[in-house]
Amino acid sequence: MKFMLLSIFCCFHIFAVNAAEVGGQNNRNQMTGQDIAAMTDERNGNPRVRFFESLAVDGQRIIEADSEPENWLSHGRTYNEQRYSPLSEINRSNIENLGLAWVYKTGTKRGLEATPIVINGVIYTTGSWSKVYAVDARTGEEIWTFDPEVPGEAGRNACCDVVNRGLAIWQGKLYLGTIDGRLIALDARDGRQLWQVITVDQSKPYTITGAPRVVKGKVIIGNGGAELGVRGYFSAYDADNGDMLWRFYTVPPHPDLAVENPALEKARLTWPEDSTWETGLGGTVWDSFAYDPVLDLLYVGVGNASNYNRATRSPGGGDNLYLSSILAVDPDNGQLKWHYQTTPGESWDYTATQHMILADIEISGKTRQVIMQAPKNGFFYVLDRATGALISAENYTPINWASHVNLETGRPVETGKADWSEETAFVMPGAAGGHNWHPMSFSPDTGLVYIPTIEMVYPFVPDTNYEYTPNRWNTGEDWATLGRLADSVFGTFKLCSPTQLTAWDPVRQEQVWQNRFETSSNGGVLSTAGGIVFQGNGSGDFSAYADDSGDLLWKMRAPTAVIAAPVTYKLDGEQYVLVMAGAGGIFGMSFDSLDYENDGTLLAFKLQGSAKMPDRVLRSGSVDASLKTPAMLDEDIDEGWSLYNVHCLVCHGPAAKSTGLLPDLRHASKATHEAWAAIVMGGMRKDKGMDSFADVLTFEQSEKIHGYVVRQAINEPGIMQQLVETVSPHVCIPPTWIAN
Repeated sequence: MKFMLLSIFCCFHIFAVNAAEVGGQNNRNQMTGQDIAAMTDERNGNPRVRFFESLAVDGQRIIEADSEPENWLSHGRTYNEQRYSPLSEINRSNIENLGLAWVYKTGTKRGLEATPIVINGVIYTTGSWSKVYAVDARTGEEIWTFDPEVPGEAGRNACCDVVNRGLAIWQGKLYLGTIDGRLIALDARDGRQLWQVITVDQSKPYTITGAPRVVKGKVIIGNGGAELGVRGYFSAYDADNGDMLWRFYTVPPHPDLAVENPALEKARLTWPEDSTWETGLGGTVWDSFAYDPVLDLLYVGVGNASNYNRATRSPGGGDNLYLSSILAVDPDNGQLKWHYQTTPGESWDYTATQHMILADIEISGKTRQVIMQAPKNGFFYVLDRATGALISAENYTPINWASHVNLETGRPVETGKADWSEETAFVMPGAAGGHNWHPMSFSPDTGLVYIPTIEMVYPFVPDTNYEYTPNRWNTGEDWATLGRLADSVFGTFKLCSPTQLTAWDPVRQEQVWQNRFETSSNGGVLSTAGGIVFQGNGSGDFSAYADDSGDLLWKMRAPTAVIAAPVTYKLDGEQYVLVMAGAGGIFGMSFDSLDYENDGTLLAFKLQGSAKMPDRVLRSGSVDASLKTPAMLDEDIDEGWSLYNVHCLVCHGPAAKSTGLLPDLRHASKATHEAWAAIVMGGMRKDKGMDSFADVLTFEQSEKIHGYVVRQAINEPGIMQQLVETVSPHVCIPPTWIAN
């Protein structure tokens, strides 16, 4: 009974395959570069700062970013990635007067996760499908847009929605990574494409969703795709012309091949010869970087394995370097200086790609240069950033897979409760982690790290007949069984307070305060010298909290979920707080149910702001009245159920019940039902992101899936199900109860 009641959570680790929208103009100019220069120069007053000159961002300027806190020059504002602003015009004494200044509508209905760049009155940010927007920071007026025209079928490779987390700027150029694996340089003045390079083998399911960084004239970019079976790496490109300067592979190649980097000789010793080399092994670098200009070290977070289950991926065991590791490399040549592996033998999608923060903090009476990370595995790590030596590690969220980290060896001590090599194990943190991609923040004023945390449990069900299959998910999990479990109670019960904003003391390694939310989506974090922490959540609340106590100081409801990280800037003596609103990513695709349209927006707030927040638009949908019970055997529909769980569930939801981000197949039109084979097998809607599945399905199997969808559409919930759905909003299950 416990197993059945909790099976809802089997779908938490869901991924987005298809895209619902793509296209648009390659470049839409509303103003020329000269217009922008004139506009910006005129408004700066005296002394006058030329707009073109303001775009000449380099390393020294990022290092000295505190001298111009009115701008937001890099992804984490500075190279240390603290996401702290010295601006204090908005503070605890006046926060109640914060209001909406303006709204910019992106026109997208997919996930928005970007951290904007703000320079001299112009905002540069990205949206879904890797589109770029330049917006007037005072008014929200569109200046220009750029559409890289990502092919819709590339969305099938995106694990966690067709999102993008932002840009980098260097000497007047903007740098963008695209879903289909390109690195593009744009003229920041007018959005013109200057050059592009293909950074991946596009015949393989690589993607790019992370924001590049520029270090010493080199654009650093990684990639994703481990779930579908690729080999991870990150690369450095010349910021001027796009020439590749070096590349670091994170896992070794097949034993018959030579390694590309001396560091891989050490890694090769941790992989048995019978490892699943055909999967690429994973280790993708899909998000976080940080740079220390004093030590001249680039820090890189490495992702999960392909497939997840070490028992089938690496039958002889082994630590499987450099999965789930922090790497410190020389930015000049990409040579490894040190590494620290957070989860040896990674088997639970426990990436170390989460946000990393550099700081100088006092520990035991001595100032230490540290790097801090709260990766998925649930432990908060403080490392010496010069050597990689472990200083401390404690769990920041409830866990059951390990008891503690041995400070002498640096290794977690596993409990055995998470072993799913042969049978299902309920693991905490779940595959979404105790902390996902959402950026955390460090305040030097309080000495606290503010972490968007998650308390969820996940049942890992082994696929005992696993074989690598190209162009589909290769996690080693039995998705047919997971989907059946989910169908039984999907949407009927919820976890108690699944997400939190946690204030963590990195010195004492303990929680100082925590605010809990009734949503599975969390938002990125900003802290300021005004004594405030800003964060959004899946309910659409954008809130301000006291940085020392967590007291709620202010809140405003956005038209949709707020999962991106806020930034702040200053113009004409006024401080603004800026954030993107748009549900999506792993949470929006898999777990959160939207009862409203997901209209993506860019929201700017200031004191005495008086703009009107856009209204929420309720979603609508109905079942085609002409649908009839499928004329096929029950066992065929049952087979369609299993096939749906393997191939369709991740986008369109368990039990064919969509979260709302992508179409709910139960509400498909008559025309869609009639064109089912043309869509699923023929790729009729690949320009919309629905690529053909003829490579993994037969026409007969496609029809069986259709039969299952139709049955779900016309079946009314029984009396017991109606009762459960009535009661469940008032009932929640503690995830720790499941895990224990």
